Amino acid sequence: MKISAIIPAGLESDLDILNNLKDNKADVNFIIERGPNPSKNRNRGIKKTKTKFVAFLNAHTSLTEDWTKEVQTFFKEYPEIDIVGGPQLTSKEDPIFERASGYILSSIFGTGEARTRYKIKNLDLNANEKHLTSANLICRRKVFNSVLFDENLWPGEDPKFIDDAIKSGFRVAYSPNIRVYQKRRKNVSELFKQVFNYGFTRTKKEGFLETSKKPLFLVPSIFLLYLAVLPTLISLNLIFLAPILIYLSFNILFSLFEISKNKDPSAIFLMPFLFLVVHLSYGFGFIYGLIVKYSLKNDKGFKES
Repeated sequence: MKISAIIPAGLESDLDILNNLKDNKADVNFIIERGPNPSKNRNRGIKKTKTKFVAFLNAHTSLTEDWTKEVQTFFKEYPEIDIVGGPQLTSKEDPIFERASGYILSSIFGTGEARTRYKIKNLDLNANEKHLTSANLICRRKVFNSVLFDENLWPGEDPKFIDDAIKSGFRVAYSPNIRVYQKRRKNVSELFKQVFNYGFTRTKKEGFLETSKKPLFLVPSIFLLYLAVLPTLISLNLIFLAPILIYLSFNILFSLFEISKNKDPSAIFLMPFLFLVVHLSYGFGFIYGLIVKYSLKNDKGFKES
């Protein structure tokens, strides 16, 4: 079973993935598509494929030696599944900041249900956008007759692609055996920008009412607004310190838990800070996205009135 693997990349991006193809190259036809818009890159790549199965990977993804075998085995065992993906893990050989970022992303306190994207969990034959990303996603070719990547959306185009596929009647699964390793952001500013964009794009992907049905996505923004008015609140009553004290307690407890679970005490001073960075950056992005979205709607309404 031959697989075409599409790798979207920036015009000058390094292609780390090309350094680890020895064990997969025979069964995978790699298609590199460069350009500033990852969605357009993927859609262009799809047009060039002829195989029954098409995979999406990132330029900084590292495939495990048995990746191709596991993909082939999965589709033979589950012919009813149209799309499958698996976890994008963090290598123990990466620098400490990148390892710590990976621990945050795979923590329930860090990213909630989306942590499944970054850690090994049980097989799920009814997966959704919370479980998968385009860093490790494989589709039957027939999917593209109905669904493509939204070229007006980035980042966040892969959750929408998965949502659209499910709405079109395709079956989506998460397999813990189809694993890759993904490079994390190298510093605080890159991590902040990454997660800020996730929050910002959530508002483009769906309306506020739809997001409100998934309240965990709103928690970072509510926490950020709470911090903004905290000085005023504590001037009224010290009881308003309770939420921040509870947050700090959970932050420290989960930091210690993740350090213990991953057996990496060197991350002790980074973890509490990075939890806060991830939560605040998502909150900033989501609030900014709402402001932009509804400002544009108001401007349009004004011009048309």
